[in-house]
Amino acid sequence: MSIQKKLAAAAGLAGLAISAAAFGHPESSLNLPVGVTPISQQAHYLHMLTLWVCVGIAVVVFGAMIYSMVKFRKSQGAVPDTSIVHSTKAEIIWTIIPVIILVALAVPATKGLVIIEDTRNSGLTVKATGYQWKWQYEYLSQNDGKTETPISGVSYYSALEENSNFTRQLGSGLDPNKVENYLLDVDHPLVIPSGVKVRLLLTGNDVIHAWWVPQLGMKRDAIPGFVNEMWIQVDEGKEGTYRGQCVELCGRDHGFMPIVVVVKTKQDFAAWLAAQQPAAATATAATTASL
Repeated sequence: MSIQKKLAAAAGLAGLAISAAAFGHPESSLNLPVGVTPISQQAHYLHMLTLWVCVGIAVVVFGAMIYSMVKFRKSQGAVPDTSIVHSTKAEIIWTIIPVIILVALAVPATKGLVIIEDTRNSGLTVKATGYQWKWQYEYLSQNDGKTETPISGVSYYSALEENSNFTRQLGSGLDPNKVENYLLDVDHPLVIPSGVKVRLLLTGNDVIHAWWVPQLGMKRDAIPGFVNEMWIQVDEGKEGTYRGQCVELCGRDHGFMPIVVVVKTKQDFAAWLAAQQPAAATATAATTASL
């Protein structure tokens, strides 16, 4: 392959990587996002630690290779030594060093995994159920550290926002570039408070889905007949809107199943939750009366 073709191939791969990152999330870059939760920040730390360890190994290994090829090339009169066929010392060294590196990386990685799986002491529990092609959120309970209080009747579906849904239709005649947050907006987002550990129970109603918001640092499958769990805790001062997508191929409209999480202050969340409960009670009464 010519140098020109190699350069063209490298440029093409770089372009694909950039396009994939940009398509996956509007705020994406080629690096892992730091995020706004302890889990995402821990994952970023481990990612960067491992990256720099790999860079250090690459510098040493490729530096030694390049030095050897330049210093001991045939044109400089170098003669290969064919007498060395085995070295116990060398084998011990190149076995022990990788083991030490792996153990050193395993310690913080294991601590991170333990933190990720620890859903205890959560202040809010929400159940998320995946459907083709939308999510249902049910607020189950709150915990103030002393008592757990059930949340009654706060449940709703979250589907692709109407403008995006209409624009994506074949022959709509609308320009997707003019739709704000095209295919990444919903009619009813998940609302959670900042500074509170939120336990999210995940399951599926039909096929396997996957709940993923990059800035929150977690991705977990929603499997029919099985309940997965994860937790998120957005740092105080990081209130805002965070967007993600279903990342498990779940059928025809898999690409039109966004996830939006709105993070409010504790006071604003309490007011929002209180406003949802009378509406839920009214809807339940109307349903009961019609039976």
